[in-house]
Amino acid sequence: METQPTQTPGGIVHTYQKYDPVHFPSPTAPPPDLVSPAFEHLLEFGDSDEFTEEQLANAIRLDPSQLAGLGPSLNALKEMLLERKRKILATYETQHAQKLAAGAFRDAAQGLKPPSKLAEKFHKAVRNEQLYELEQLFFRVGNDRDPFAMGIVLASARLGEKYQVDELAGKYEFTGRTKMDVPKALEVKEELETIDKLLKQLEDAKKTAQLAIIDMDELENFADPGQMDQLRALQQQLEDYIKEQAERQGLEGDGNGKYRLTPKAMRLFQSKVLTRIFSQMQASRTGRHPDAVSGEGAVESPKTKPYEFGDSVAQMDIPASMVNALLRDGPGTPVRMRPDDIVIHRTKVNPKAATCVLLDMSGSMRYDGQYVNVKRMGLALDGLIRSEYPGDFLQFVEMYSFAKPRHVSEVAHLMPKPVTIFNPVVRLKADMSNPDVSEMRIPHHFTNIQHSLQTARRFLAAQDTPNRQVVLITDGLPTAHFEGSTLFLLYPPDPRTEEATMREALLCQREGITINIFLLQVWNQSREDLQFAYRLAETTKGRVIFTAGKDLDRYVIWDYIQRRKQIVS
Repeated sequence: METQPTQTPGGIVHTYQKYDPVHFPSPTAPPPDLVSPAFEHLLEFGDSDEFTEEQLANAIRLDPSQLAGLGPSLNALKEMLLERKRKILATYETQHAQKLAAGAFRDAAQGLKPPSKLAEKFHKAVRNEQLYELEQLFFRVGNDRDPFAMGIVLASARLGEKYQVDELAGKYEFTGRTKMDVPKALEVKEELETIDKLLKQLEDAKKTAQLAIIDMDELENFADPGQMDQLRALQQQLEDYIKEQAERQGLEGDGNGKYRLTPKAMRLFQSKVLTRIFSQMQASRTGRHPDAVSGEGAVESPKTKPYEFGDSVAQMDIPASMVNALLRDGPGTPVRMRPDDIVIHRTKVNPKAATCVLLDMSGSMRYDGQYVNVKRMGLALDGLIRSEYPGDFLQFVEMYSFAKPRHVSEVAHLMPKPVTIFNPVVRLKADMSNPDVSEMRIPHHFTNIQHSLQTARRFLAAQDTPNRQVVLITDGLPTAHFEGSTLFLLYPPDPRTEEATMREALLCQREGITINIFLLQVWNQSREDLQFAYRLAETTKGRVIFTAGKDLDRYVIWDYIQRRKQIVS
């Protein structure tokens, strides 16, 4: 008789872990903003290659209440670490270790015989227990194999240990009676500092849900395997969630832990910046749609009018026109339509505006991170025009010792030019038509407003609109200009450079180009900076607008909208 195999009960064993492994966090929770920290990183460093998964995770702010099970898990780990710390403090005392450390240093120092010229400084350093002074004496000996120099190394090591033991005794309140030698005291110090660091990480993770900041390797030395498994499960699910949201928001991973920003991410970032800007404006001043003028345009209005000779049939209201023909002749086919049956949609036309934005990337823009504000403004302005005024022309020009046209995709990568000349007076010139003169060998940190205006004027001259302007963003006087093919770099600012810049501004004025100057406030701004800005703006009936860097994007956006309202009114 064959025995039947033992049957085990079937079914599914459920483990209650207080979080949903499918929807993590809740699907109703707003997604975290991954694009803004990625773009802010790009604006600051000019390159997105170094934006790693860890940086992305650290930049995210999640509501910990959305992560069910996170709080209890972190609380349990925190209590475990606190209990470990209490046991250590209740077990040991530090006085014995302090005496041993002090004696070891004293013995190491007393056995040394310094040269007569160094004896006074040596005894003073030992008496005052000055580690830095001992190190300086070692370098003054000049011979690593000298017995005195080798003794200083040993004495410095003992003094360093004394420092650490004293720090241990002063930092923590021990209540135990177990004595420690110096190595044990250093071991205890390292363990307590690790516990404090982990407690801080757990507390921060509890507030921000940033599990990536927790050092799992160190925590594993204290926690139970079950606690670590649960925390790693939460961390893995959070990483998967972040990757999913990154893909949805236009951040593409390269498979090696790095992220690349796509055009979709740029559009989302521009939208967020514009939302922030308009939320800061007064409710009565946030209108983004100027009153349009009637005429033959591309935007149809619900209002209609009878057809007139010259109207485009492309805007014909076909249903209304067919109804008019049927009402006139009655039902039947074919339907014969006459000119007086035709109804035309009224249209709106928004006159085109053309703008060149000159972005100062000279050496001075590195102060206070002004270049970040300039680039953020450029991306915000591009987003505004794409969404609200798609027919407008916008061109960016990077301004430094030269002027370089830049596509909007290049704006975020621009960086202020490093200063390479530190002389108080600079008088340089270079013939750029000479094939032996390389642009890369020319100092780039000067400010060439004249060449930038010239470049902008050439772009605007090709635009078929009378509404043309230059938005000049800078922090002071020009320090470079061209005379023919010769580039002059002059610092302090020279009247010759100002005259060349004003001549170019007059050419802009003759072609109907307005220059609006946004003058950034910097610590070394002088009266001459302000006077030059006013003269330059008055030449083309423009304006000077003073702004702090952090408000630059809001001021430029609002100024652009106001100008568009003037154009169409």
